[in-house]
Amino acid sequence: MDIVTATAHASSTVMAVCPKAPAGAQVPTDTITGYVLWGVGILFVIGIVIAIGAIVAGRVFAMPHASKVGVISVVVVFLAAIGYLVLPSMLSALLGSGCI
Repeated sequence: MDIVTATAHASSTVMAVCPKAPAGAQVPTDTITGYVLWGVGILFVIGIVIAIGAIVAGRVFAMPHASKVGVISVVVVFLAAIGYLVLPSMLSALLGSGCI
């Protein structure tokens, strides 16, 4: 067996190793993921409510800076929501199946 064949065999053996979570780890992982998803969703809603409140308060009390900050806040929340939807799929595409 020459060195090239041995290296190819060793690298194919290493490529076959996939990490697995320990037994019983899936339920707590799903619970934590669910809490994070709900928490982020609630933060998006709170951000929109506060931004709309800033816009309304800025118009009612004649504070143009508050209205501008409210509009910017709405845009930032929507950009964050788009990033929240796009970035996980980008990471999944980059990392692949997780096998080393």
